[in-house]
Amino acid sequence: MHNMPYEPALPVGRGELSAATLAYLRGDSASLPHADGPARSDPYGDDLQLALYLCYELHYRGFAGVDDEMEWDAALLAFRRALEDRFLTALREDAPLPVDVGTALTALLVEPVKGDSVSHHLRDDGTMWQLREYAVQRSLYHLKEADPHAWVLPRLHGRAKAGMAAVEYDEFGAGRGERVHARLFADLMRDLSLDPGYGRYLDAACPQMLAVVNLMSLLGLHRSLRGALVGHFATVEITSSPSSRRLVQAIERLGAGPAAEHFHREHVEADAVHEQVVRHEVVAGLLEAEPQLAADVTFGIAATGLVEDRFTEHVLGSWRAERSSLRLPL
Repeated sequence: MHNMPYEPALPVGRGELSAATLAYLRGDSASLPHADGPARSDPYGDDLQLALYLCYELHYRGFAGVDDEMEWDAALLAFRRALEDRFLTALREDAPLPVDVGTALTALLVEPVKGDSVSHHLRDDGTMWQLREYAVQRSLYHLKEADPHAWVLPRLHGRAKAGMAAVEYDEFGAGRGERVHARLFADLMRDLSLDPGYGRYLDAACPQMLAVVNLMSLLGLHRSLRGALVGHFATVEITSSPSSRRLVQAIERLGAGPAAEHFHREHVEADAVHEQVVRHEVVAGLLEAEPQLAADVTFGIAATGLVEDRFTEHVLGSWRAERSSLRLPL
């Protein structure tokens, strides 16, 4: 029941950059677009975000029919760098930087306004089709939950490393395969009559969701962005517990099933503890050892807020207009 194809199928292109990337991965083309292609593209748009997602996915499970050696293909890495530069430049320009790390972390504890939160909407007014759509969108994130954060472990030491490893241990099931959070999300998808296959809904996901996932990979893969990755991690852990509580209430109201409820209930309890570890061990430990990374931590917090806000605006805007937030219907 739990055996799923390890390597997902390649998706459909969404423009010049992603189509060229797909052709290169398939071996249908020997060249990739010049660096000025990404420079001219919408940094948050379908085409650039899918091209970047394709490049990053080679470091996770890859794709069916794509040679594993493509992960370190020199031309593809150079092209990925051009895509990253466009995305990262936009994030640095658009993400409002708080005054300091303490202020930024405290701001994360402030609950979102009811009308600006998907979890509030699902709890109070959500329908089953909206809950299923939200699970489809978030599956790109939750089926690889904690994986990008693991890349920062070799780049930390002392308190920060120990705290990060403790939280990651819980994310990966505390030694029990059936409790790995990504596995629990796959079980949630089954309760919602969705396909739990890794990458199954890539073609349906909106570019705003691709940006959420790509940000994790971007920060995780670059040692120079380790401070921003810690900021991202702190944001996820601090904001997760309250929203998960609302999603438990939404699932109870809609009768979505025990596994769906269990995934979010697990996050209510676990992330309340993780919040303290992240604040007092991971963030404080990092800044004690490398105080010069404070601005990077605040950038990670701000950039995470930016891409999540863009995703929320898209989803709620679509639902208020009584249309799907997905690119393809379920």
